[in-house]
Amino acid sequence: MKKKIAFVTLGCKLNYAETSTYERRLVETGLFETVQWEEQADMYLVNTCTVTEHSDKKCRNIIRKLHRVSPDAEIIVTGCYAQMKKAEIEKIEGVRFVFGADEKSAVVPAVLRHITGDDGPCGYGASSFMPAYSSGERTRSFLKVQDGCDYFCAYCTVPFARGRSRNIPVKDIVAQAREIADKGIKEIVLTGVNTGDFGKTTGESFLDLIKALDGVEGIERYRISSIEPNLLTEETVDWIASGTKFLPHFHIPLQAGSDTILKEMGRRYDTAAFAHKIDYIRNKMERPGAPKVFFGIDVIAGFPGETDGLFMETYNFLKDRIRPAFIHIFPYSRRKGTRADLMKGQIQDSVKTERVRMLEELCGELHEEFIRSNRGIHEKVLFESSDKDGKMFGYTGNYIRIERPYDAGLAGKIVDTVI
Repeated sequence: MKKKIAFVTLGCKLNYAETSTYERRLVETGLFETVQWEEQADMYLVNTCTVTEHSDKKCRNIIRKLHRVSPDAEIIVTGCYAQMKKAEIEKIEGVRFVFGADEKSAVVPAVLRHITGDDGPCGYGASSFMPAYSSGERTRSFLKVQDGCDYFCAYCTVPFARGRSRNIPVKDIVAQAREIADKGIKEIVLTGVNTGDFGKTTGESFLDLIKALDGVEGIERYRISSIEPNLLTEETVDWIASGTKFLPHFHIPLQAGSDTILKEMGRRYDTAAFAHKIDYIRNKMERPGAPKVFFGIDVIAGFPGETDGLFMETYNFLKDRIRPAFIHIFPYSRRKGTRADLMKGQIQDSVKTERVRMLEELCGELHEEFIRSNRGIHEKVLFESSDKDGKMFGYTGNYIRIERPYDAGLAGKIVDTVI
């Protein structure tokens, strides 16, 4: 009889791609069937996040909840929280294995050894890079192209959890993209910890990668999930704008619109350089009557030393200078082991909450403005397969969500639409 296994993913799209890969590999053995985590399972696999203190708490809570749902089940925990707090997780009732972020390639062989009677993960060392892509959706796949980060920004534990920047060769990622295309999936989202840093371990470049991927037959659209502004080069923008499968959709971390705070954070650009990059992309990719470029911008509210005046520099930079389509807002979370943890001028939670509220309100205004600016423009929409109360949804190339009556014949299809 097959063992019932459920998968839970917390955190980023990179984790989602990795969890999907674990699921695919385990189910392909014929020894497992996947169930929803709310059901009683024989095993649970939890892929964790540690980007904030709230993330850690959420991970602990879900592990305990799974044990309550199925007290006899064995729980496997992996990911960034597992890397940082392995001993803490091992004490939670129900946990059988804990694999850090640098042991991801050991997860599947260890689980197989365990259920076939050769217990324990011993003998399986860590791989420097575990290839991964998601395959749970018919419309798009998240493809892991890079892992780790060498930046060590003052607030961030990710380099400690994920390790140094690394990747596999372009040809191997192209082979995975072909596998995705063979499943009938039309869109790929490139994911990584510091995606634009691709090539560190192979002597290649991010531009080499996207040029090669553009030639994969069957894949019609690509998105770049997140890329540092200093790594999104003008040469790359020029190539994307020349007529490629890469969409007018960029997720670019800003973190602060104050040069004072950016310097304290250890970021590798200033506001002038950031604004220039946004202007350059708009000038290259936007034309009258054509879709506007979607910019999703990451911002941290309440970094140590961020006075009301410095926060307003960020607020006004976003409102008056950048005007993105969306702001991804994160209240600063104090993390042990980071430089920011030891900084003076830690901000009260109530102040962070108010700043987050102000940014969320601004985000709502900017997003509505972005949608209005695209009204009447012809775009292509990739519709998803889900039937939600007689409706189906899809996204334009510049990431506007479109709703229409459900039509099974349009699922997974790219359709011309007037926004």
